[in-house]
Amino acid sequence: MRDFTEPSELRRLVREGLGSGCRITGVERLRGGSKKGVYRLALTGTGAPPTVIAYSWAPQENFWPSVPTDPLTPASGLAPFLAAHHTLNAAGARTPHLLHASEPADLALVEDVPGDTLERTFTTDPPRAAKALAELSLTLDRMSAHTAPYPARTPSATSEALTLTRALSDLAEAAARDPRVSEAHPALSDRLHALRAAVTPRTAYSLVHGELGPDHVLLTPDAHPVLIDIEGLTHFDPEHEHAFLRLRFGPHYAPLARPSLDPARLALHTLALHLSLVAGPLRLLDGDFPHRDAMRGIAEHNTREALRLVVPE
Repeated sequence: MRDFTEPSELRRLVREGLGSGCRITGVERLRGGSKKGVYRLALTGTGAPPTVIAYSWAPQENFWPSVPTDPLTPASGLAPFLAAHHTLNAAGARTPHLLHASEPADLALVEDVPGDTLERTFTTDPPRAAKALAELSLTLDRMSAHTAPYPARTPSATSEALTLTRALSDLAEAAARDPRVSEAHPALSDRLHALRAAVTPRTAYSLVHGELGPDHVLLTPDAHPVLIDIEGLTHFDPEHEHAFLRLRFGPHYAPLARPSLDPARLALHTLALHLSLVAGPLRLLDGDFPHRDAMRGIAEHNTREALRLVVPE
């Protein structure tokens, strides 16, 4: 059983950020994080909010045994979080309000948005979810308008070249772990190269979240969407974002769809995403990540989806 962030560190963070009169009365480590710890802290004290959220990027909070080092690897840590927070706010995309950052300790304190996730609201309150989806669509437009001349901090590479390189790496890793992928390896490799060849050049890249599922959208009480898990923010193909949106939002994706997307790029990013969601979860299972059935389910679903693109039924 691994040790997580020390309670004394959380107490220090609250004192630094909210004053010595604020005290923690309860700590809940929230489920779901694989690279950082997310804690809901109950507080007492004059002027203290009832609860706040603490983020910890301490090494012991990271469950990944190894992560490929390339420009498409989502960043992790306080510095990329602060950069993403600033950029999204400037672009007009709502994130939890930053209350305090402790740079030496890789800790941050943010508001506890009182609403639910968009994912849960699809079931519990469909009209409220529809309102939030409409506003999320506008948020995506604002992010799309925030452009850069090159992708993922790499002036010397194109997005399609980066995507192909990463997808081939994920394919090789998945093939080494799953005999079905191994058997289809040549066909999947050929498919990736063909999709890459069909892509035409691009000179502007949009601001993308990278993992914008409905579980990464919190809702305020008046149904305004608030983006979380933002450290992977970068400039890249909007088709990269929409491949993930289409996968995760499923039947709720239509209000977010954009006719301006390049079908060739969308096809490349879709297959690359499936391969990433096979290799990544299987790699995570090499370690002690606790929610193992969920990771196996993600890997299995995306294995079937990738194979469906090249193996006749």
